Amino acid sequence: MAREKKDVRKDREYEALKESLRRRFINAAHVMWGREINELTKNEVYQTVAATAKQFITENWIKTNSAYMERGEKQVYYFSIEFLLGRLLKSNLMNLGIQDAVKDVLAGLKIDLSETYEEEPDAGLGNGGLGRLAACFIDSMAAHRLPGHGCSIRYQYGLFEQKIVDGNQVEIPDNWLKNGFAWEYRKPDKAIDVKFNGNAYMKKMDDGSLQVVYENPLTVMAVPYDVPIVGYHNSTVNTLRLWNAEVNRDFSDYGMLTKEQRKKKSEYREFVESITKFLYPDDSTYDGRRMRLIQEYFLVSAGVQSIVRHYKKAGLNIHDFAKKIAIHINDTHPALCVAELMRILVDEEGLEWNEAWAITKNTMAYTNHTIMPEALEKWPVEMFKTLLPRIYMIVDEINRRWLIDVRERYPENEGKVHALSIIQDDMVHMARLAIVGSHSVNGVAKIHTDILKSTTLHDFYEYNPRLFNNKTNGITHRRWLMGANPELSALIDKTIGSHRWHRHPEQMDILNDMVDNKPFLAELEKIKKLRKAALAAYIEKHNGIRVDPDTIFDIQVKRIHSYKRQLMNILHIMYQYHRLKTDKTFSMLPTTYFFGGKAAPGYFIAKETIRLINAVAAKVNADPETNKTLKVVFIENFGVSIGELVYPAADVSEQISTASKEASGTGNMKFMMNGAITLGTLDGANVEIREAVGGDANCVIFGLKAEEVLNYYATGTYSAWDEYNTDPDVHFVVDQLTDGTYGDFHSLFDYLVHENDEFFILKDFRAYAKAHEEVYRRYKDRYHWLRSSAVNIANSGGFSSDRTIEEYAKEIWQVKPVVIG
Repeated sequence: MAREKKDVRKDREYEALKESLRRRFINAAHVMWGREINELTKNEVYQTVAATAKQFITENWIKTNSAYMERGEKQVYYFSIEFLLGRLLKSNLMNLGIQDAVKDVLAGLKIDLSETYEEEPDAGLGNGGLGRLAACFIDSMAAHRLPGHGCSIRYQYGLFEQKIVDGNQVEIPDNWLKNGFAWEYRKPDKAIDVKFNGNAYMKKMDDGSLQVVYENPLTVMAVPYDVPIVGYHNSTVNTLRLWNAEVNRDFSDYGMLTKEQRKKKSEYREFVESITKFLYPDDSTYDGRRMRLIQEYFLVSAGVQSIVRHYKKAGLNIHDFAKKIAIHINDTHPALCVAELMRILVDEEGLEWNEAWAITKNTMAYTNHTIMPEALEKWPVEMFKTLLPRIYMIVDEINRRWLIDVRERYPENEGKVHALSIIQDDMVHMARLAIVGSHSVNGVAKIHTDILKSTTLHDFYEYNPRLFNNKTNGITHRRWLMGANPELSALIDKTIGSHRWHRHPEQMDILNDMVDNKPFLAELEKIKKLRKAALAAYIEKHNGIRVDPDTIFDIQVKRIHSYKRQLMNILHIMYQYHRLKTDKTFSMLPTTYFFGGKAAPGYFIAKETIRLINAVAAKVNADPETNKTLKVVFIENFGVSIGELVYPAADVSEQISTASKEASGTGNMKFMMNGAITLGTLDGANVEIREAVGGDANCVIFGLKAEEVLNYYATGTYSAWDEYNTDPDVHFVVDQLTDGTYGDFHSLFDYLVHENDEFFILKDFRAYAKAHEEVYRRYKDRYHWLRSSAVNIANSGGFSSDRTIEEYAKEIWQVKPVVIG
């Protein structure tokens, strides 16, 4: 009886919610468009649904901000040059707990919610793993009621929209803002002035003290656009603040200006608008690199100034700043947070250097995302000093004082001084600034952190081992499992008998009790086929290629880069195709290989790799003798929304980077969470995934280990020429790059053979081929394959960003959840 009453109450509440949503939706449509519902375009429907959701969001947003202000709890500000959000409508409705009700209301109005989702563009605010990690992190902060916010740039154009034309990548502007961004709120009253150029120096005052003078700076107005970040089934709504470079309101008044003055004003406008125009300006030119530095300081200065202003408005004591504020530097792009906070504390707040430095170090924390020294940002002193004269003075003074300590620790050892100096060889080193100015430095996977300690950042680790720690990356299971794979999510709900794993994903490990349960495995298989059919339908619509969902879906989707070794993957496909055509004893299970990802516009080898993939695809897919066994698909313009379709469809997750090169990877986690089996090297988080699933029985590992790779680099003993000449299969497939089979790819031949194959593709080729044979052997045994799939799902909860963020909160930021009541 009690249960019946509870069910009746829930039904009544649900009907009341639907009626409320219906009224709000219709009212919003009338106000926004002045038309009846049946007259709205699909995009107008999307905008109206978003406006309806925002009515729920803003109520909690206001409550959240008020609670943070009133309670004075410590807050986190996560600075990242990119936040790859993806579409927000679906996740916002799910987090609000109104997705089903909205779906029912729209159905009653003859509107399909799934079609409405498709109207939202992916926000062009990021490129790859770095930006997606940041997006997952702010999602997890809100989900766990942590007072944490994001800070980035509002790019007018994303990286680029990728088109494949005649097999080549073509970049066209990603005009994602053409219809506006439904989730942003412009806050012109909170604008910040950011200063560039000019002349800065110290002036001696009458009392003997020194005071900074900053003359004739070029001032740019930074205007914040705030995006609400909705917590999952709670009242928390945090903020992602995006900064846009704009001219002052009175700028358009040209008055009685001379021709020369008008020209200067026009040039100034062009400069200002260029700052936030593009994500990642081309860094192959001096002007492009200079613009990157401008963007980075623009973000940092606007963000840190805004934080300090808000802090003081709350009536808090500037001397307690580090007790109430944590600033996190995500990769080196925001490293200037260190110098900018010092500038504010010393120049504007009048603190003595030592106190300002202690506050700064206790406020800042830094995450390193790369093992490769060449990827650590550094700027020419001449460029840096001219563009940021006061900031250069501060960095120079930080370095001077730091090197006093270094020389005390290492007397008569200028080699150590050289290795530890922030300004060295006429370059300003951003990672070194971030390390020296932070109280925590973390890597993003166990092996990554260990390599940082032993190689890339060894001198800093040796100087202060306690500074370093590991925080293995994670992904938000709410988007990548609950949102992307609702059928699997429903199966987990039913099997576990609880929704607690939605907030505590580590409880997915209860599924380990079901990995031998045949009915459960049969349900898994049905869901995988359903997800594969959905991807196949997408590919037929967008690529014009029919793929068979009953084939193995072997997928590698990530940024195209030589160390990620898409080139090894496609060379192996060329090898398989040749064997199918010429060797009657060769057999393989029918497989569809999927690739997806963008190459940086100036990265020639990466773009040639894309061209080779498409050339092989064109030949293989058109061959009636083999195309039922082997097909190749390149997914154009891969991004978050396409990823939500791709990850749940994978049987095999290709994670084949050269060991020691991938910091962590997060695609490997998305695949794992959706039941794909990892085929990979012992690199990045693959190492921990292998441990989590119980070793090699539930993943396929191959290739050189990190220590072997590092030894080859140290000794210089690797010879691609020897690999090419001693392995006949390698020799044959590499020769196909130049013999016209797929076209002219001499550049890739030279890269592998004459430039000595820097990422050991030829060395690992044979082991990679054997790994695929092992995949086929296992896949034939359906029971054990599905069991491995279930084991991967069951043990994926530890790779949720919720776990990662809890570790950051407790061990680095010292922030606690704030319940919004």
